[in-house]
Formats: sequence, structure tokens, C-alpha cells
Amino acid sequence: MDISALQRLLEQGRDSALLRFGLGKALLDAGHTAEAVIHLQRCVAQDPRYSAGWKWLGKAHLAAGDSEAAAQAWQQGSAVAGTNGDKQAVKEMAVFLRRLQKAGARPA
Repeated sequence: MDISALQRLLEQGRDSALLRFGLGKALLDAGHTAEAVIHLQRCVAQDPRYSAGWKWLGKAHLAAGDSEAAAQAWQQGSAVAGTNGDKQAVKEMAVFLRRLQKAGARPA
């Protein structure tokens, strides 16, 4: 994704959970973890039922070195995904949480 194009949309007042998600994911893919966290946090603040936003917020927190925040995002995201009936997202976030536990980054 073109980060500058997404930022222009945001500057034009087209703020939305989907735009924040796309911008956060693009920034994370480009290695800009701190900025990615900010946009993904705004994504889930705007739409707390956006399970993909929670999943990627957890990934961004983990990339930024904050495993506790990553675990919290994935726990919240798993609950949201369960409510939404998104079984695949529940499974994915459970795998991410188990990996954190195995790595010793979070107590079981």
C-alpha cells in the first residue's frame, strides 16, 4: 500500500477504521512500528468490533517489543472475533498467544 496516499486521505478528513487499519498495516510492513501502533489503536477505538484491527495491533505491539500489550490486544481481539463468529481469527490469535507463552514473554 502507498503510505503517502493513505496519509493524504487521512489529512483530507476521510478518517475511518478501515483507513487507519490500512495505514497501520502498511506502516508496520515498512518497519515503522511506533506509527503503526498509533493508527491501529485508533482503528480499534473507532470500531472495537474490528477483529483484524486487534490482530494487527497485537502484531504491531510485538514488533515494538511490548509483548504484554500484544497479549492484551490478542485477548481482546479473540473475544471480539468470538462475538463476531470469526472462528479463524480466534484460532490465529490463540496461536499468537501460545507463542508468547512458549517464549516466556507472558506467564501462563
